[in-house]
Amino acid sequence: MDVKLPRLGEGADSGVVVNILVSEGEPIQKDQTILELENEKAVAPIPSPVSGTIQKIHVKEGDEITVGQVLISLAEEAAVPRVSGQAKPEAAPESVEKALAPPPGETKEEAAPAGEYRYEAKSGFPPPASPSIRKLAGDLGVDLTRVRGSERGGRVTLADVRAYIQWLQQIAFEKKPAVAREAPARAAESIDFSKWGPVNKKRLSPLRRTVSERTAQAWATVPHVFQFDEADITALMELRKKFAPLYEKKGGRLTLTALALKAAVAPLKKFPIFNASLDEAAQEIVYKEYYHIGVAVDTESGLIVPVIRDVDKKSLLELSKELAEMAERTRQRKVSLEALQGGTLTISNLGGIGGAHFTPIVYKPQSAVIGLGQGELKPVVRDGKMEARLMLPVTVSYDHRLIDGADGARFVRELVGALESFKEEDFKLEGK
Repeated sequence: MDVKLPRLGEGADSGVVVNILVSEGEPIQKDQTILELENEKAVAPIPSPVSGTIQKIHVKEGDEITVGQVLISLAEEAAVPRVSGQAKPEAAPESVEKALAPPPGETKEEAAPAGEYRYEAKSGFPPPASPSIRKLAGDLGVDLTRVRGSERGGRVTLADVRAYIQWLQQIAFEKKPAVAREAPARAAESIDFSKWGPVNKKRLSPLRRTVSERTAQAWATVPHVFQFDEADITALMELRKKFAPLYEKKGGRLTLTALALKAAVAPLKKFPIFNASLDEAAQEIVYKEYYHIGVAVDTESGLIVPVIRDVDKKSLLELSKELAEMAERTRQRKVSLEALQGGTLTISNLGGIGGAHFTPIVYKPQSAVIGLGQGELKPVVRDGKMEARLMLPVTVSYDHRLIDGADGARFVRELVGALESFKEEDFKLEGK
């Protein structure tokens, strides 16, 4: 049988092969990882749906592949060698059919229109069909996940494929006049920079393409406002220095980002619009009653934003440990796609690199993002006296469709106040 790339998730239809973990002639077991695929901002393992021996590997590292593309060809363990001249059997081995057949409730409702139907299985297996039907569909370029199977378990037959092709022909004829009237899209022009000197080229990675597309979309569709302020973190850094060794013994890293996660909760609860999203289709504001905060992590491949969930329910120690573990997994590209989704706000801390205020782009569909720069000693007047204080540059970028400038200023002041008001009791661990 041919093992094809399954659908990885909503909107995840392609990726780049970054690591092949098997070789031709090697026996493999069901659920053993075949290869690792870079998709959007995550690297996902692709398992084999059945056991068998690898006859051929159809992809190589660096290939960009799409859903339905053949990855490897397997000789199943239960397969019987075919005698020369013997006709290819119509039915696949029973063990394979069981592996490919969807559990009850995993396919979409049969009442869905033909154009909206798509076979989906939580296991990631392709729709059940005999080898001859798979070969026919491959030769014709038919995606079997779009063909509704009429037999038991959603098994696709020749009649199902024929009916799907007839439906495609029908809608093609119906839409032909409208398509003819459409103006062709203007292609982007490629500039030959080598005319002016030596160059070298490097193909955009899926991660860099994703970052480019989403930041461009956010900048084009979200009217940004940037609010600047400074927080006096002199006392906060003294407390951090005092308690950092104790946290390290417990497996946590007491970083400014961990402290910012803790500090952000109170302003979000006081100004829930900063924890909300605009549903443009429904023209509704969605106020989220959970606090999942994304943290921008700098990796060799580009910026990735994993999400720390339920920040409001976790202690400073729990946040420091989870943040350190999540950041390390992210840098190693071992973070899952699910761990990058569901954030309600994002924090980007560039203080470890340097620089003062900067203007981060809102991570759509969130409504705001917090940017932290590098703390700097500055002369500040306190009670009529000049003092040297460690001042932290703070920026809040927000969606002006949802948030007015007055609320933006109030939120920033509340955030600055939270950073400045940490007490020793906030750092103490149980029993200490």
